[in-house]
Amino acid sequence: QVQLVESGGGLVQPGGSLRLSCAASGFALDLYAIGWFRQAPGKEREGVSCIRSTDGSAYYGDSVKGRFTISLDNAKNTVYLQMNSLKPEDTAVYYCGIRAGGRLVPAPGEYDYWGQGIQVTVSS
Repeated sequence: QVQLVESGGGLVQPGGSLRLSCAASGFALDLYAIGWFRQAPGKEREGVSCIRSTDGSAYYGDSVKGRFTISLDNAKNTVYLQMNSLKPEDTAVYYCGIRAGGRLVPAPGEYDYWGQGIQVTVSS
């Protein structure tokens, strides 16, 4: 059974930083893509960043380029999202998703399994 468990969310002031973690278990493939998505109230879920398991190649959405960094610790089966220079518009529920195969795609519909989501609120 595949499980993705997110942690690290919370409330932060504009300009601050947070690091999200997603621990994966039960996914038996060596080649996969794992990433972060977010959904704000009244909006569709959007791709934030994803990374390939084998070589660390990554995708970033335009709105987070230069501010967010994704990384993968294969030994711990954990993906991280370091979020710096946070803005109020980054406020959303953040989800971790994983898909078989190494193609880096930001489309939520392409992902096979999901975590439960974690709230990130950027506000003064």
